[in-house]
Amino acid sequence: MDFRAFHPPLRTLMGPGPSDVPHRILEALGRPTIGHLDPAFVDLMDEVKTLLQYVMQTQNELTMPISAPGSAGMEACFVNLVEPGDKVIVCQNGVFGGRMKENVERCGAEAIMVQDAWGSAVDPQKLEDALIANPEATTVAFVHAETSTGAQSDAQVLVELAHRHNCLAIVDAVTSLAGSPLKVDEWEIDAIYSGTQKCLSCVPGISPVSFSERAQHRIRNRRRKVQSWFLDMNLIMGYWGQGAKRAYHHTAPVNAIYALHEALLMVHEEGLENAWERHRRNHDALRAGLEAMGLGFIVDEAHRLPQLNAVSIPAGVDDAAVRTRLLREHHLEIGAGLGDLAGKVWRIGLMGYSSRIENITACLGALDAVLTDMGAPINHGVALPAAEKVLAAA
Repeated sequence: MDFRAFHPPLRTLMGPGPSDVPHRILEALGRPTIGHLDPAFVDLMDEVKTLLQYVMQTQNELTMPISAPGSAGMEACFVNLVEPGDKVIVCQNGVFGGRMKENVERCGAEAIMVQDAWGSAVDPQKLEDALIANPEATTVAFVHAETSTGAQSDAQVLVELAHRHNCLAIVDAVTSLAGSPLKVDEWEIDAIYSGTQKCLSCVPGISPVSFSERAQHRIRNRRRKVQSWFLDMNLIMGYWGQGAKRAYHHTAPVNAIYALHEALLMVHEEGLENAWERHRRNHDALRAGLEAMGLGFIVDEAHRLPQLNAVSIPAGVDDAAVRTRLLREHHLEIGAGLGDLAGKVWRIGLMGYSSRIENITACLGALDAVLTDMGAPINHGVALPAAEKVLAAA
């Protein structure tokens, strides 16, 4: 074979992740590599921790990026806090609650499932009923922003219920971090994990995590060792702790940490609340255009994520054919439905750097063109004016 350097095509990424990565972050990724114990890199690690604490709205000392994608952040939370024989109540309203169940079972624990319809938020009453029925439960786990459906649950209420019944709360914030309000300390979240490739608009491959003092107490007082050596917080904190003296644990992805630092710096410069508002405002414009076109959302407005829009596919329209044409003809990526929603919805992301006015207009124009050409039952030519009206009023 004739192997050559890979040069990816230019795309506009408006799926469920990764999101568009701005040039500023890509430039940071290409800076000279230094050693992972170099004093200059250690100083950068301290800044990354402080910036992560800002974006997560926490003072938790055990706040750091795991050197692996969000799925590893999820596993880090479960393997450190769950032991064989524990009972864990897992709330599932989409794909990623199911992944929590898998983690619980692989820890040798029992998962008590609280099920809600895909596209709805987690029902606090169902969780409370499960907690009353299982007084020996040690942990509650739920997804704050369900990426498979675009539904957001009330994390503050669910965490309060967990604590009322003497459980710790593990929260998936992969899609919510930096895109919609998330307040780890105010809501008293015990363990939380996210990813860099969503609303931070960083390259994939790193998972920010944070553990409360309550969670750290459980980790320090486990009956047996954490089953994963690589994800054992007792060991990792020796490397990500404060100060110049670091215990070698693994070779950190140095250049990816440069990129994460730059991404966090961009959120800090914009202001976290301003970032939340930008996502909401741009969602309103996209929604206006889609609804004018005749497309509907599967999540009710009260629980709808601004950064991840699950849109019903019109009757008779070939899901894959539309997405293929958008990619080939307009260089635009949107996401397919997962699990129960496969073939029924498109997932349109407005995350991080992808949440820009030019992306909204490009997406609406491309969808209008492709669907009209395919004879889909939509209202042609009205999406862009509807979106522009909302943007003009903002």
